[in-house]
Order: sequence, then C-alpha cells, then structure tokens
Amino acid sequence: MMGYILATTIGLSLGLLGGGGSILTVPILVYVMHMDAKLSIALSLAIVGLTSLVGVYGHYRNDNISFKVALAFGPFAMLGTFISSHYISQYFSGQMQLILSAFIKLLAYGYMLKGRKETAENKDKQHHMNIPLIGAQGIVVGLVTGLVGVGGGFLIVPALVLLSGLSMKKSVGTSLVIIAVNSFSGFVGYLGLVEVPWAFLFKFTAFSAVGIFIGISLARFVSQAALKKVFGVFLIFMGILILYKNKAKLISYHPNAIHQMILQYDS
Repeated sequence: MMGYILATTIGLSLGLLGGGGSILTVPILVYVMHMDAKLSIALSLAIVGLTSLVGVYGHYRNDNISFKVALAFGPFAMLGTFISSHYISQYFSGQMQLILSAFIKLLAYGYMLKGRKETAENKDKQHHMNIPLIGAQGIVVGLVTGLVGVGGGFLIVPALVLLSGLSMKKSVGTSLVIIAVNSFSGFVGYLGLVEVPWAFLFKFTAFSAVGIFIGISLARFVSQAALKKVFGVFLIFMGILILYKNKAKLISYHPNAIHQMILQYDS
C-alpha cells in the first residue's frame, strides 16, 4: 500500500516539474515494491508515459505546450530510446543501470544550475530552432532514457529551456508530450526482454495519474525559481540515495566490468 501511495508523488512531480517522475518511479519499484531492477526500469517507462499522457490535457488547457518544439524534438528522442532499450540495455545489468541513472541525475542538476535566468522580457521568447542540434540532443536524451529507465524529463526540460527559448513552465508542459511518446518507445523496446505484470502496471499508473492532476493545478501558483529549486532537490536526493544503495557494486567496479558484462551476455 505504501508503494501505491508513493505512486501519487510520481504524477505530482510530472505535473509540477515536467519531469522527475522516473526519478521517483524506479526507486519506488525497486526499494519499496521489491521488484527486479531491470523490470522496474521497463515498467517505469510505461508508468511515466501513461501518466504524462494524462497530464498533457491539463497543460494544454493552460497553454503550456509548444507542439512545434515537441514535434522537432520527439521523433529523434523516440529513435534513440528504442535503440537503447531494445539493444544497448542488454549489455548492462539492472544494478549497473541504476548506478548510471544516479550519476546522470546529478549531472542534470549541474546543467540546471547553468540554465539561463528568466526575466519578464525573455519568457517564452523562442529562438530560431536549430533542427540538427535539437535532433542530436533528442537522440542523446533517447539513448539515456532507454538505458536508465527514465522518461527523460530531467534532461528534456533543461534542453527546452536552453535550446528552444521556452520558459520553465512552458518547458514543463511541452516535456510531457515528449516524455509520453519517448517512454512508450522505450517500453516497446523492452517487450520480449522482461515479463510485464499488466494488472500491476495499470493499477500503479492509476494512482500516479491522480497525482498529476494535483501537480498541474499547483503549477499555476508556483514561481519559476521555486520550480527549479524543487527540481534540483529531487535530482540530488535520488541520485545520492541510489548510489548509497548500490555502494558495494560501485566500490567493486573496475575497468574490465564492461568486458565481463559483454562476456556474460554472449554466454
């Protein structure tokens, strides 16, 4: 029951921050629901994808979505996600994927700290979109998404703020569109590699969907600066927690680890 209650915080994070849902989903599934790491990574993509899709409507009503930016970014991210989840993920253990996700969360926070400061004059001032640059960014986000089991919001939101000139709030809404299609692409890539407990998946997602409606309602009353601070706290806390939980594996890591994983996969 505690896991289902915590599921609402996943939707709350997505609705309020446009990301962070998977930052919470994987640890909840692994450490509260006691599920296998690789299965948790696959399920997190479906849970976050479905929850984000529910949240798109609310942000659309609040005019917080730029479909032009979403269409430019989304297809590239989907391609990278499918390649990473269906092919690259097979060369990594679930535990190693968790460790990588922790480092990426901490790195993403660093990018948020370097993000541009918004003023009344530059909010939602869209720059000329550099499609090749956005495409490359989308593929990188997709590769990371499929490998560490996140919807990519903690990478997508900073990318939209920095590359597309969107405000934080509009980046939050637009990211949900990208997260939804990106996550579904990654989940499809995992089909056949894990056995999906469908009943659990839909029940857990229902609780998460409740949270996203709450988050969207609250987003209108929270300042841009406050959103960034809360977003950063999520990244730091969950990154450190995952590293602590996997400290034994991290300490034992050595340069031949990747080679050994490849040999294990081939056998």
